[in-house]
Amino acid sequence: MKSKPTEEQLKILKENMEMISPITSEEWAKFSQLWTCIKAPKKKTITRPGEVEPYLYFVLGGLQRIYHLSEEGKEATIIFSYPYSFSGVLDSAMTQTSSNYFFETLSESVLLRAPIDRFLQSTKENGSIGTFVHLALSHNIKGLLHRLVEIQSLKADEKFKLFMKRSPHMLQIVPHRYLANYLGIDPTNFSKFINKIII
Repeated sequence: MKSKPTEEQLKILKENMEMISPITSEEWAKFSQLWTCIKAPKKKTITRPGEVEPYLYFVLGGLQRIYHLSEEGKEATIIFSYPYSFSGVLDSAMTQTSSNYFFETLSESVLLRAPIDRFLQSTKENGSIGTFVHLALSHNIKGLLHRLVEIQSLKADEKFKLFMKRSPHMLQIVPHRYLANYLGIDPTNFSKFINKIII
């Protein structure tokens, strides 16, 4: 279901963007017109492999994940998103090439979305929006590189301890089988770590 965002919903988006970089009132007035609000039920697949992602999303409510499915049927959870974060298959959206990933809701979700072509045009025409995107992408790349190092170099218990120090709230909102998959830890070992490791 699609609708026009409320003033409160747009205010949340603006406040979260301005945590990274300030946005001028004039540019925000134009930028805020790009967004619509959608509601999606639990386990709704929003984007599938082979599709080109047409939107950028901002999460107002619910939990989502992006995952890869191998030819053998093995899942690899790449990213979780939840309030208040941007989401979607970003590489597909930014390059307008086919997605390699599924983007699905894990719970009933409320999302703002903007057409990626209009969003990218806005970054060219509005300096403060462009600055925000540059800084946001830089932070995301930094976080992704840290995660790659952790996955490749840390033992299972070390990955679990680091995850719990950084994001303990995730245990309450994400099904544990998805967290184990995200961390590359056997689900049985993940359950043992929860019971045995003192953070």
